[in-house]
Amino acid sequence: MSVLQPSGRLTIGANELEYRMIGPAPDAAPTLVLLHEGLGSAGLWGDFPDRLAAATGVGVFAYSRAGYGASSAVPLPRALDYMHREAIDVLPKVLDAIGFRRGLLIGHSDGASIATIYAGSVQDHRVRGVGLIAPHFVVEDISVASIAKIKTDYEQTDLRARLARWHSDVDNAFYGWNTAWLDPAFRAWDISDTLAYVRVPIMIVQGADDHYGTLRQIEIAQEECYCPVDVEIIRGAAHSPHREAPDVTLAALSGFVNRILHVHGEGAIGRAA
Repeated sequence: MSVLQPSGRLTIGANELEYRMIGPAPDAAPTLVLLHEGLGSAGLWGDFPDRLAAATGVGVFAYSRAGYGASSAVPLPRALDYMHREAIDVLPKVLDAIGFRRGLLIGHSDGASIATIYAGSVQDHRVRGVGLIAPHFVVEDISVASIAKIKTDYEQTDLRARLARWHSDVDNAFYGWNTAWLDPAFRAWDISDTLAYVRVPIMIVQGADDHYGTLRQIEIAQEECYCPVDVEIIRGAAHSPHREAPDVTLAALSGFVNRILHVHGEGAIGRAA
């Protein structure tokens, strides 16, 4: 593996995936791998990866999945099991390509679901914990209603133009996600059984006003998991607490990361950001 630059591209199969790397390389220190939301990208994390690196003293790697950001586009429509495919087929190759040795997965929304599937299916000893921001384990009515509304917003407001700042092929990014979630067959999507096979601690950060999922998602994790599940419910935050309440979200996730790595005797315990 070549040395990771602060930004660049990884070749994974037929796709080129853009990435950002902050802090020490994966072969020098634990690494936090960030998995973005269904309309996200490496860039849409903003300065949160930098602040997370500063607060933990470890490396942070964020990348855009195929179909997002400046990464390769994907054929549409996406298969309804696209999150399983990302977790089982793509994420292991990404971790191997960057020389990942140990660390945590931190995912937001779709990315949190992908992290859950990976942790419960692959049993990767390198993964010491999983941080989940606004995760989905089942499809709720509120999710479908909000995703139907955002389709209208995308087609009738300036949302498409705003998202185009972050995606080379904004229609590929949007419709790849939106069409899958609005497919009637997607209502059967359910990864709650995967939670029982997660063998590392989980931290869930949820906005109290999340319009894409209710606190039922947290209850499912608490019912299904045998591993420890820490929960931070943030008042005044909705579906993106790392943007809407960044300080509280940073404190929750960095505290979790530092506790996990301290238990394993790994990494430098960072300063508060």
